[in-house]
Amino acid sequence: MVEANESRLVKAPKEKKNKKKKNTMSQSTAVEEPQQLETNSPLVDKVLSENDDTERESGAGEHELLEDEEFVRTGNVELSNEVHGLEDQDEGVEAHQGVEESDSSEDEVAPRNTIGDVPLKWYEDEEHIGYDITGKKIKKQARKDKLDSFLAGADDAKNWRKLYDEYNDEEVELTKHETRLIRRLLKGSTPHAEVDPYAPSVDWFEWDDAKHPLSNAPEPKRRFIPSKWENKKVVEYVRAIRKGLIKFDKPKEESQFYLLWGDDSSSTDKAAHGLSYIPAPKPKLAGHEESYNPSKEYIPTQEEINSYQLMYEEDRPKFIPRRFESLRSVPAYDNALKESFDRCLDLYLCPRTRKKRINIDPESLKPKLPSRKDLKPYPITCCLEYRGHKGAVLSVSVEVTGQWIASGSNDGTVRVWEVETGRCLKIWEIGEAVHRVAWNPVAELPILAVSAGQDVLLLNTGFGNEENQVKIKELMHIEAPTAPDDSGNSPSIVSWVQHDKHDGITLKHIKSVSSVEWHRKGDYFSTVMPGDILFTSDFIALKNVRVYDLVKQKLVKKLEAGVREISSIAIHPAGDNVIVGSTEGKLCWFDMDLSSQPYRILKCHPKDITNVAFHRSYPLFASCSDDCTAYVFHGTVYSDLNQNPLIVPLEILRGHTITNGRGVMDCKFHPRQPWLFTAGADSVIKLYCH
Repeated sequence: MVEANESRLVKAPKEKKNKKKKNTMSQSTAVEEPQQLETNSPLVDKVLSENDDTERESGAGEHELLEDEEFVRTGNVELSNEVHGLEDQDEGVEAHQGVEESDSSEDEVAPRNTIGDVPLKWYEDEEHIGYDITGKKIKKQARKDKLDSFLAGADDAKNWRKLYDEYNDEEVELTKHETRLIRRLLKGSTPHAEVDPYAPSVDWFEWDDAKHPLSNAPEPKRRFIPSKWENKKVVEYVRAIRKGLIKFDKPKEESQFYLLWGDDSSSTDKAAHGLSYIPAPKPKLAGHEESYNPSKEYIPTQEEINSYQLMYEEDRPKFIPRRFESLRSVPAYDNALKESFDRCLDLYLCPRTRKKRINIDPESLKPKLPSRKDLKPYPITCCLEYRGHKGAVLSVSVEVTGQWIASGSNDGTVRVWEVETGRCLKIWEIGEAVHRVAWNPVAELPILAVSAGQDVLLLNTGFGNEENQVKIKELMHIEAPTAPDDSGNSPSIVSWVQHDKHDGITLKHIKSVSSVEWHRKGDYFSTVMPGDILFTSDFIALKNVRVYDLVKQKLVKKLEAGVREISSIAIHPAGDNVIVGSTEGKLCWFDMDLSSQPYRILKCHPKDITNVAFHRSYPLFASCSDDCTAYVFHGTVYSDLNQNPLIVPLEILRGHTITNGRGVMDCKFHPRQPWLFTAGADSVIKLYCH
């Protein structure tokens, strides 16, 4: 009888729920009903709690509902009347409260725009946006320009919460609650803070007294018998595989070969992760030379081993092959630990960068130079030799007409030769080594300047007509020197003395003279002593080239050659270009109108450059060195200042032999022909012609 009463109470709230749906009662009224029932009877509270559990279960069927109705009809009449009285009381309360209205802002204000499902861009160029219910156009609101909106935002602190609604053509201001919801959504949280997304799960079933599973039905027979349909499907797959309709991917076969000296798997793994990994360069692999029993051609002879000792340390081979009878006879490698340490140090300290290589034809990078055939004439072959000196020929000089050539040698003699025949015309015995000879550049004054030791001799060669000889004798005559001055002044650096033996003038210096040069007009000459320069033309060469103005006696320009030591210098006939030779084998070309730095640096000689020279009329210049070679270049200087000089190497002249470690000592061009004279340490003067 108690079960019947409880089932009747369970059915009563369901009927009440259906009645509330018909009367469209709000949810708040339905929530308040359990509170009213709780005040009336404790039994009702128990029944309602059981009713809530019954409503949560989803597996109740029609059979259970029919049983509930049957229990209601046969149940206790008193409990039924009590429940019906509560229902009547609830209906009276609901009638007074009425239906609760929705608090949504969208339900309160209807949309102003009535364009329907039409794109808003159709109204971009129109003054209105849609129509109202009477068919009149809805005018667009006046939009603020950016300056006004900026000023409004600066004055209004809440301007950042205002949004423009294009659909309704109005500004909407977000509330604080809406901004909090948006911020929580941007952070990835739930919109409402009171919601716990990780609430503990609630088990709605009580398993304390459960001794049987949810279903006591026996296992079906189909679970123990193989499926007929699965068997048919397997047969279809087998036939498709045999016919080749289904193909499987073949497994990747691992290669039988592997890297003996290293594994690149680490680099590929790092590259797969997106890292810019640069593998270290592999050391050189061992070859036949490193074998303990190499072939005979790999084993050096004793002469080759001795020649290794004369080489520089960086050029010397690191490993010398040796032969052993067996592997047990091979001794331990002395530098094994050091080389391993150096290798680890290189890998640790040396930075590695990727170099982007450009696919460019190397031939396209070479400058386009004219053909050598188009630059002829220039000296090519040796046509004549001048023999007679017994020592190294240190200097040569060509007479301005190109008819005679003078030479000075270590044997203490000065010789004058006829160019075309090679005949020696005159010989002067100086008595000590002659460092420099120089012809006067004026044809009417065939005077020869010679530097030997601390003296400079001005010799009358005797060439020319009688009038020229008379003029030369007048110039070469010096009166007897007066008594020395005892006033206490410092003695003169140079003293002029008449040389009766050679019919000339001797200039005695306090130090040895290394060079002598004439001015281009022939009325001045300069001599050079170590540390002192008595008189110079225009240029002085030390480690740098200094240009002086002789009239103002003032430094004009300083050219920085950037070499260790300058050995020779030559000036272009136009006077605006200079070439400089150094003891490093470098040839520097200076364009004085362009810069104080070299325009071109030519590394042509492996040894010291002894002299450089320009041709007076042809676009040629040459350099000679101790390596027994003379280089001939084509050098065109253009009158257009915007065009750089053209420098083209033409020929390498060989023929001299090394004597006492010296090669070609001097070189000079013929004044009128494209010929080159070279003086060698082998006491031979050579003439190279085109």
